[in-house]
Amino acid sequence: MIWNRPLAHSVAWAAGSVVLAAAIVGVHTVPAAAQQARVLDVLCTPTDAGLSELSGLTVTAAGMYAIGDSGSDDRVAELDSNCHVQRWISVGTPRVDVEDLSSTPDGHLWLADIGDNNAVRTSVGLIELDPASGAATSYPLVYPDGAHDAETLLIQSDGVPVIVTKDYLGASVVYTTAERQQVQDLSTGSPTMLTKVGQLRFTPTLTPGGPVPHAGTMAVTGGAVSKDGTVVALRTYTDAYLYAAPDGDIVKALNTNPIRVSLPEEPQGEAIAFDAAGDLISGSEAYRGPLPPIRILRGASDIALSDGASGSLGS
Repeated sequence: MIWNRPLAHSVAWAAGSVVLAAAIVGVHTVPAAAQQARVLDVLCTPTDAGLSELSGLTVTAAGMYAIGDSGSDDRVAELDSNCHVQRWISVGTPRVDVEDLSSTPDGHLWLADIGDNNAVRTSVGLIELDPASGAATSYPLVYPDGAHDAETLLIQSDGVPVIVTKDYLGASVVYTTAERQQVQDLSTGSPTMLTKVGQLRFTPTLTPGGPVPHAGTMAVTGGAVSKDGTVVALRTYTDAYLYAAPDGDIVKALNTNPIRVSLPEEPQGEAIAFDAAGDLISGSEAYRGPLPPIRILRGASDIALSDGASGSLGS
């Protein structure tokens, strides 16, 4: 059975620290609208079995990088334009469950060690990896309200990290650093405190795909920020949501109407990234089958910045 009611997406924003907000902004409900079809082309198809657990993608000036999640997150793959592994880079530092991959303008990779399926971890963290030298540094983080499972790391153009939790009932929570610390200013010692800055609510879509019917259409499994910081993407196992962030403020952008793009049916889609041209790249775990192709939505940033203002493709 597939749920047949339209997706609705509301965001309940609560006041964080004084720096973040002074009062409750309220509940934002995305108006229903017809979703326009968008074609994702095949970019390439991986052949290395080490990518069967693909969970995170990012693109830097040096190329595209990929990582698997728990059990295969001890190394990062550097890929060429055909998705062939050029080399494996050892992470070289302890981790529990890396679930997303991002990067900063200096070319450093940021591994999101935030997976926690059973919600039992006392802290999570980010790992900074220099692909040139292989040097890795860990930065512990702690939630203010107990453990959460998460698979999404977003890094603003100013370096402030944003984490979005994963919830099969559609209630994802948005966190950032309590004092708006940038990733390069995080502590390697005591955990940096996070603060809750919002909540996203999803209901099912009709898009097929993923290992968990119905509920998988509501679970946020990855995210990315365009290279200029003006577009934010969240994804579930089945759909991508594009948010315009013209001023680079991710938290504010997530309080606006997104454009929903149905992704091609993927066995366990968790990876998403922007390239320098503003194209959106989507990847999936193999999930008991052959390695699926990595696909690309060309002009995704332009779609978000132009169509998003009118809400013509709102969910």
